[in-house]
Amino acid sequence: NCVLSTHTLLEHTDVTFMVDNEALYDICRRNLDIERPTYTNLNRLTAQIISSMTASLRFDGALNVDLTEFQTNLVPYPRIHLAVASFAPIISAEKAYHE
Repeated sequence: NCVLSTHTLLEHTDVTFMVDNEALYDICRRNLDIERPTYTNLNRLTAQIISSMTASLRFDGALNVDLTEFQTNLVPYPRIHLAVASFAPIISAEKAYHE
């Protein structure tokens, strides 16, 4: 779906965060030890990543104080506005408490 919508996203958005469902499934299986991930698991993982990326918009700070500056800081060129999100470490709650 991401590939099919790329042209429309480039034309009609200012900042785009694309998420790959298969990558989310792999993260849930390998890192979070969820044998059969559900959409709830995928949505919670996506929400955590987006929440972390937009924390500077929701809390006081000198960087990214509004959406315009958020876009300016993430988009180097007007046609290159497909941001890549990275989030680490991703470990299960059991491993976090064990370590």
